[in-house]
Amino acid sequence: MTQNNIHKRQGLPQEMQILLRDYPREAWPDHPDFAESIQNWMGAHQMFRQLGQIVHNSTERVLDRNMDPELFANRLGQYGNLLVRNLHGHHGWEDHHFFPELEAADSRFAHGLDMLENDHVEMETLLDRLTTSANRYLQLAQLSPSDAPAELPALLKETNAIGGFLDRHLTDEEDLVVPILLHHKLRG
Repeated sequence: MTQNNIHKRQGLPQEMQILLRDYPREAWPDHPDFAESIQNWMGAHQMFRQLGQIVHNSTERVLDRNMDPELFANRLGQYGNLLVRNLHGHHGWEDHHFFPELEAADSRFAHGLDMLENDHVEMETLLDRLTTSANRYLQLAQLSPSDAPAELPALLKETNAIGGFLDRHLTDEEDLVVPILLHHKLRG
C-alpha cells in the first residue's frame, strides 16, 4: 500500500469488516470470549491514545503560553519517550508474533493484517519525525532557550499527525483483530 493510500483510508475497508458485522464493537465487553488478554491489548491502545493527547495538548499549551516551558520540556521528554518507546515495542510484537498467529487462524484477513503492518511502517516514519522535532526543541531549550519556541509550530504539526494517524490505525486494528479473536476463541 502506498503512503498516499494509507493517509486517504478512512476506517477499515468494507471487505475487512466481515466479522465485525457479526461481532460489533458494542457487544465485545459482554462476549464470553472477550478475555483479559484482549482487554489488556486494547488497554495498551488506550494508553497510546492518551500519551499522544498529553504530548499534543502540552505542546498547544506551551505554544499558547499557558504552560511553563520547563514543565513542558519535562512532560515532552517523559511522555514523548513513553509514547515512542512503547509504540515501537508494541508494533514489533504485533508484526512478528500476534499478526502471524491471527493469519494462521483466519487467512481471509491476511490482506488486512498486511495493511496494518504497512500502517506500522508509516507510524515509524511519523515517530521518527516526532522524535527529531521533540529532540530539537529539547536541545534548544537547554542550549538556547530564546530560540526554542520557534520549534513549537513544527512540533505541534508532528503531534497532530501522530494523534490522527494513531487514532485511525488503532481503531482499524481493533475492528479487524478483536472479531477474529472472538470468532476463533483465541487468547482466552
